[in-house]
Amino acid sequence: ELTITIPWEKIQQGYQKTLENLAQKADVKGFRKGKAPIKIVEEKADKEGLYEETLKEILPQVYLEAVKEHNIKPIVNPQISVVSMESGKDWQIKATTCELPKPELGDYKDNIKKALASEKIWVPGKDKKAPEESENQKMEKIFKTLIETVKINIPNILLEDEINRMLSRLVDQTARLGLTVEQYLVSVGKTSEQIKQEYQTQAEETLKLELILSAIADEEKIEIQEEEIEKMIKAIPEEKTRKSFENPEQRVYIKQLLRKRHVIDNLAKL
Repeated sequence: ELTITIPWEKIQQGYQKTLENLAQKADVKGFRKGKAPIKIVEEKADKEGLYEETLKEILPQVYLEAVKEHNIKPIVNPQISVVSMESGKDWQIKATTCELPKPELGDYKDNIKKALASEKIWVPGKDKKAPEESENQKMEKIFKTLIETVKINIPNILLEDEINRMLSRLVDQTARLGLTVEQYLVSVGKTSEQIKQEYQTQAEETLKLELILSAIADEEKIEIQEEEIEKMIKAIPEEKTRKSFENPEQRVYIKQLLRKRHVIDNLAKL
């Protein structure tokens, strides 16, 4: 949590810019649209609304400066709450965010080896190995072991961010089916609270696993070469999709996927 003090001088600068932006769009009787004097626009405007817009105007820069000052590397957008916002005085806001959680990997290799060790079925006079597991069963066992044995604290703000992303996806999916979320919930026989609880469990497990696999990749110094990224992009059959993966952001995403795949392949060989 960062408590940030914003000097009144900076607020006045942001306030003036907000007024100018508002004046350009203002429709005031007796003046052409956007041509009314700023003073008249200010008199007719809601003061509280102007202050809220001013805060939106100056917040990105103020937050960025605070993050740099405290050498913080946030991984989610901050939750902002106002502490004080009085005219003529410095304002104070509270910004809540989080950095990348660091898993304590411990003896993760030994734990996986134990989990993957074939169980023996006792037969009088001899030991017999259990039937070999499928690849999916093996991976499920590896992931379950990592989630249960590696210590990692997932901040609430990160968890909420992931749950909201999942809920947004649900809204989009139901809309494509021509349903409201309420209609979908009735069709599957679940309440909104049950869905949120399920999503919370899924989100926590997903985040834990992603962060653990990333930490293992760092520890094992797994690096992905540009050639591997190019090979994966070229393997995409549809040209439009293939071109969309050429931008830097998508290349970073592919790199992360390949790193994770290398980690999973290595874990499966333990």
